[in-house]
Amino acid sequence: MKNIFLLSTLFLIFSCGKEEVKKEKFETVAAENQITLNDAQMKNAGIETGILGKEEISAKITINGTVDVPPQNLASVSSPSGGYVKFTKFMPGMHVNKGQTLAILEDPQIVQLQQDYLLAKSNLSYAKKDYSRQSDLNKSKASSDKVMQQAQTEAQNQNIMMRGMAEKLRTMGINPENLNAGNIRRSISVSSPVSGYISSVNVKIGQYVSPTDKLFEIVNTDDVHLALTVFEKDLNKISVGQMVYAYTNQNPDKKYAAKIILIGKDFQPDRSVIIHCHFIDYDKNLIPGTYMNAEIETHSETGNTVPDDAVITWESKQYIFQQIKPKTYKMTEVKIGNSENGRTEIFMLNPNLMNQKFVTKGAYNLLMGLKNVEE
Repeated sequence: MKNIFLLSTLFLIFSCGKEEVKKEKFETVAAENQITLNDAQMKNAGIETGILGKEEISAKITINGTVDVPPQNLASVSSPSGGYVKFTKFMPGMHVNKGQTLAILEDPQIVQLQQDYLLAKSNLSYAKKDYSRQSDLNKSKASSDKVMQQAQTEAQNQNIMMRGMAEKLRTMGINPENLNAGNIRRSISVSSPVSGYISSVNVKIGQYVSPTDKLFEIVNTDDVHLALTVFEKDLNKISVGQMVYAYTNQNPDKKYAAKIILIGKDFQPDRSVIIHCHFIDYDKNLIPGTYMNAEIETHSETGNTVPDDAVITWESKQYIFQQIKPKTYKMTEVKIGNSENGRTEIFMLNPNLMNQKFVTKGAYNLLMGLKNVEE
């Protein structure tokens, strides 16, 4: 099958030996996309005809998509507390391990929280003793129920405050169990929640950051997927477990094998569905976001076929030439399917034409002559 470009010259017929080249005009019926040749033109155009073949064609779906990372393998790193960046040394593309320090922040509020926790812990100790004392006095009626209940409430409040601040300290990486007046610190560390590669850095030394700021983004490439777009018409041809062979535009000869692990259940606005594939042997040169083409081989099916050279393309449509009588041919539009072993599957052909003869060789020359005459 060839891409056809409009030519500016008429179809040339060459005489035998060294005779002068002369132009032969084709007889055409433009309204019917029909062309008639004489004997000399038939010989020089190399026209051959045949009927449709019945072939086993492996159904192959060609789709595209990108290298993707599952949401659970993407991490946005923020600080549990506001503060000024005292230290950071990381750049995009650098690898980090889970728990590794990414930045160190300083802020008076960090000191204040530790101070408040220790005060609440001290007050809780006093409140518990006071409640115990008031409880004993109440038993002997030396203290009213109201005073005892107030002491009990105060002990509970101090306990709530202390526990709440203890959890805040833990989110900052400070162990409240080990905290005392002698080891209060003014800085906290921001650690990586996963192992992977840093994809973006949004901080610099001296910058003030808040808990809502995204400081780093980290990608864990241990479980990279291939996310492909499949349109509705091909959806019934795929299933979980099928093999996919992907390749890049830059190196189409290098194939990356993958297996379908998930088929989306929601249609996109363009009536497509996203499927996810897992690489059999992931190449770390395929970074997330890389554009990929892919082929999915489905079951073989029997279809009407013609040689590849019988199919021509004109104005983004596909055609074959039907022989309507000897030396007369009509251009007929078809839809094409998959190609294999030099033959192309065709669809949308009138059932009445199934046993007719079609041009199997020289179709390009017929189109060239037909469209030039029409000019």
